[in-house]
Amino acid sequence: MALFKDRVDAGEKLAWELGATRDLRGQGTIVLGLPRGGVPVAAAVARQLGAPLDALVVRKLGHPDQPELAIGAVALGGHLFRNDEIIRESSLSDAEVQGIAKRELRELDRRAIAYRGGRPPLDLAGKQAVLVDDGLATGATMRAAIRSARAHGASRVTVAVPVAAADARATIEAEADDFVCLAEPVDFLSVGSWYSDFGQVTDEEVRELMAEHEVSP
Repeated sequence: MALFKDRVDAGEKLAWELGATRDLRGQGTIVLGLPRGGVPVAAAVARQLGAPLDALVVRKLGHPDQPELAIGAVALGGHLFRNDEIIRESSLSDAEVQGIAKRELRELDRRAIAYRGGRPPLDLAGKQAVLVDDGLATGATMRAAIRSARAHGASRVTVAVPVAAADARATIEAEADDFVCLAEPVDFLSVGSWYSDFGQVTDEEVRELMAEHEVSP
């Protein structure tokens, strides 16, 4: 049974939880969505909290032979998370991993510029960063996002998602200051299985949401 109608519904429910249990309103909070699927969720959260919205672009590092298998992730600024267990099992060299990371970094930089329409990212220095995605399966991309937010000066990092696998919770709680999740199904399957509508989010939709929230330095 689906828990959420769509990403906007999930974001509104997540925003209610955040507003009811955490003091996240005010100028000290910035909501950051992980494109592309996390941005509609984050937009709903930012709207309800009255907080600025930005995107924290993260790219999964796909295995050369199995692109859907994450060997790690990289976030803005080159902040890398490596899944060393999978890398060892796959006998991938450091040079191969770095090559994949460099390729994804080029795409990451391109998307970051395109999503903001040329505007610079919001300054996280001394701010509370709320990192939002539409769900967590392994947590690899979110771990890279946490490291990026900290490197950019965030004073506190809260991860907020509608749904997550239990294993992902353990890894994220070890790195974030706070973790808010509405549901952790025992039979997780996939993030999309908990949404009635889990259609692909386009680059244009991300740009429109960013423009609506008037991202500014």
